[in-house]
Amino acid sequence: MTDAEALLATWEQKFRPHPDGADLPAHHNHCLGCGPDNPHGHRLQARRHGDSVVASHSFDGRHVGAPGIVHGGAVATVIDDLYGFLLYLVGTPAVTRRLTVDYLAPVLIGTTYRLEGSVTSREGRKLFVAASLTASDGRSVATSTAVFVTVGVDHFGRCGAPSVDD
Repeated sequence: MTDAEALLATWEQKFRPHPDGADLPAHHNHCLGCGPDNPHGHRLQARRHGDSVVASHSFDGRHVGAPGIVHGGAVATVIDDLYGFLLYLVGTPAVTRRLTVDYLAPVLIGTTYRLEGSVTSREGRKLFVAASLTASDGRSVATSTAVFVTVGVDHFGRCGAPSVDD
C-alpha cells in the first residue's frame, strides 16, 4: 500500500459525524498545519464547537517574520488548516480555491490565540468559509474568508486541480 493509499484509507473514519466538543483528528501525520510528525509544522489541534471548529495556537520561533512577529504566511497556513477541519463537519474532502486574510494587528511569537472557523454558505461544490484569530483580550488580530471546492477522494491520488467556474 502506498502512502497515498494509506492516507485515503483513514479518511473514511475522519469524514464521519464528530460529536460537539470532540477533538478532531489530524489530516495526516505529516500535514504542515496539524501533522504531529512534521518537524516544521504547527501541530494545530482543533475541536468541534457546534457548527464551527475552534483551536488555540501559539506560534514559535520557527514562524518568525519580523523580530517577535509571526510571518503572515504562517498565519495563513494555520487558518487554511483550520478550514480543513470544517470539512470533517461537512463530510467530504475539499481543496482551497481562494484564501483571503486580513491582518488587523501584529500576531506575536509565543502568544496564545483562539481560532474559530465556520461554513457561511454552500453553492454546489463551493463551500464559503470564514475564520477569526483572536487574542486573549478579545481583540481580533486577523480575519479570513475562503472558498473551498469539494472533491472526490480520488483527487488526492492524482495530479491536478478541480475546475470550477466562478
